[in-house]
Amino acid sequence: MNAWPDRLIAEFRDADKRAIALATGLNVNQLNWKPSPGAWSVGQCLEHLAVSNEIYGEAIANALISAPAGAANEITPGWFARYFIREYIAPTEKRTKHKAPPKIRPVADVDASILQRFLNTNRQSRDLVERARNIDVNRVRFKNPFVPLIRFTVGTGLEILAKHEQRHLLQAERVRNDARFPRA
Repeated sequence: MNAWPDRLIAEFRDADKRAIALATGLNVNQLNWKPSPGAWSVGQCLEHLAVSNEIYGEAIANALISAPAGAANEITPGWFARYFIREYIAPTEKRTKHKAPPKIRPVADVDASILQRFLNTNRQSRDLVERARNIDVNRVRFKNPFVPLIRFTVGTGLEILAKHEQRHLLQAERVRNDARFPRA
């Protein structure tokens, strides 16, 4: 039995809970507050994740359309995918900065609907996991929408979506926990 779908669905549900805890009750000024000029706000982190989920999710969904039935016991990214996830995607306590591709850079100011938009894209990510449950996600590949020369497996793509959320939710939590964060 493959455990990866249930693990990823749990990670996406956990991301929902974290986002709700972060953004519920914040006004637009609080959603858009930044600790420094080059930093992202709580709202921008959520917006970046929503746009990323939409674009990456569409590429994965397209790969699933013609994917043959099969199964994978676990997701097994190759060496480059493991490196990419570790260095650019997974959450880290180091405050490393990487420039987001232009397609997924957040807007300057978000509105109050950003939490719901993020939650909607997260539901779509869980739906993708369900669609991929009976597919060999280690064999079916999709074109990376940001770097077209790179083709990841669907399994790697789903891992990237989940780990990317963890990274930027941690970033948003740091913003929200900043002593200078406006409390009203």
